[in-house]
Order: sequence, then C-alpha cells, then structure tokens
Amino acid sequence: MSGAVTRFIGGSPGRVIFQLIVMSIVVGIILNLLGVSPYDIVSGLQRLAMRIYNMGFGTIEWIFRYFLLGAVVVVPIWLIMRLLKVGRREG
Repeated sequence: MSGAVTRFIGGSPGRVIFQLIVMSIVVGIILNLLGVSPYDIVSGLQRLAMRIYNMGFGTIEWIFRYFLLGAVVVVPIWLIMRLLKVGRREG
C-alpha cells in the first residue's frame, strides 16, 4: 500500500509535504510582492464563476428568444400544412 501511495504522490510522504511547504512559502512571498492576497484569488474565482453562470443563462435566453421568433412563423405554417394534408386524405 505504501508503495502505491509513494508512486501516486511522487516520493515519500514526508519529503513531498516538505517540498509543498517550501514551494507554498516561495509562491506566497512572490504573490505578496505582487500585492495579491488569498482573498483576491478567492474573490476572483467567485467573479469568474458568476460570469460563467450569467453568460450561460444569457445564452439560454438568447436561444429561447430566437426559438420563439421562429416558432411564431414555423408552427402556424406547420399547422396549416397538417390541416391541408388531413383534408386531402379524407377527400
């Protein structure tokens, strides 16, 4: 079991944890120098999710609007054609 874990995480658990801690500190220092905080990252991810969410529903609204526009023409024509076809069968 420990061999599978070691292969999965890429080394011994202690060594990998130490490397992750060191890399996290280095990246944290760099982000701090750039003026980025963890709250900025979380806030940015939330804004991204909301944009995707809003864009998705905007697209659905756009498609529905064109569907209704087309249906106003297509459905009555289809209905008339169906009624004419039924009239020809009976006669």
